[in-house]
Amino acid sequence: MKTSADTSPLLIDKQDGITTLTMNTPERLNGWTMAMMNALKDAFKLAAADKQTSVLILTGADPYYCAGVNLAATLRLGHPRKLRAMIVEQNRALFDMFLDFPKPLLVAANGPAIGASVTSATLCDGIIASEKATFSTPFAALGVTPEGCSSVHFERLMGPGNAERMLGKEGWKPSAAEALEAGLIQWVTPHEKLIKEARRIAREWIASGSKRSFRGGSTLDELKSVNADESKLLADAFLGAPFIKAQFKFLWRKKKWGPAMMFLTMLVFRPVWSRML
Repeated sequence: MKTSADTSPLLIDKQDGITTLTMNTPERLNGWTMAMMNALKDAFKLAAADKQTSVLILTGADPYYCAGVNLAATLRLGHPRKLRAMIVEQNRALFDMFLDFPKPLLVAANGPAIGASVTSATLCDGIIASEKATFSTPFAALGVTPEGCSSVHFERLMGPGNAERMLGKEGWKPSAAEALEAGLIQWVTPHEKLIKEARRIAREWIASGSKRSFRGGSTLDELKSVNADESKLLADAFLGAPFIKAQFKFLWRKKKWGPAMMFLTMLVFRPVWSRML
């Protein structure tokens, strides 16, 4: 039963103890704007309190699973110290939303996943992917530090070699099959069977009484501490010249003139405002 209109940024479906959230802004590649992140926050809160929800599934409207955080739609210019504090808090809260969810979480990656949508998925109990999915964490190329606990968690899931390939300069973007072999995800299925298979896994979890858990032997307290530390490092990187310049060039190529000019303004005046950090 659909409980949201098809025009909503987040569709909610409830059946048999399973709540499925579908990110529904395909025109924006299901990127995490403030509106999307607020919708997810509210939905997670409701599902956590809902006695009829035993497992939560998160997926996207085709063709993308999620393009990650839409920075141009989340950053607002302000005093440098306040801007840094805002970045720290937004990043910490985003991943704490996944970490603090008290019930089993399953990501059904229906297509390409980028950045925070990849790292947050690894904080869930499981990831099942369509054969069309790919996984990209281009932090090094963007001049930023790892987030979503990936500085610690990726190595535990995939080993140091594959973790470095994804997080480092190579920027490895594994296919679903490659991600399965590496240990990043647990299941791959034909695209048209993705949600059916995700619900099958969810039903198995319900039948076995599965509780919320973290992969790779990680613990909640440890991951929350890592998230807090990474959020501070990420904020410093976001306010660094290499990242600001890269964002300006990217947005300019996409002909997104308004957001591009915001980053250009930040870059031009950085020698002045950086003294206020």
